[in-house]
Amino acid sequence: MEARMKSRANADVTTAIQHLYKAIHASGVEPRVLDLVHLRASQINGCSPCVFAGVAAARKHGETDERLHNVVAWRETPFFTEAERAALALTEAATRIQDGAPGVTDEIWDAAAAHFDEAQLSAINLEIALTNFFNRINRTVREQAGKSW
Repeated sequence: MEARMKSRANADVTTAIQHLYKAIHASGVEPRVLDLVHLRASQINGCSPCVFAGVAAARKHGETDERLHNVVAWRETPFFTEAERAALALTEAATRIQDGAPGVTDEIWDAAAAHFDEAQLSAINLEIALTNFFNRINRTVREQAGKSW
């Protein structure tokens, strides 16, 4: 599968995305939680470059192979904290928006709110949205895992 032609990056868009990431990382959410959120959304969407980059970023933040290999099956493993589980559940509910999906229920939101304050929840939601944004762009242009942007 060949990558499709991509236009040059617009400097304004690049700056805007940098500001979004700055806001996300200034929220106080642990980088490893954000890495898990990014990885899980990318797995759901089948975005190989984001899964590849997500694993690399998580490793830089000290994530273990054991946990990285089990993000896809986080419900069935003992490797994640309650806060991480709440963030992963929120990620799945917000990412799976196909017809008939229940979306983010009150139960899912309340579980996340029990572990994260308003600023942190906002950052997690923004991380989910930004990951889904990049997943869709990468799928559209057929970006391949392991290539640099």
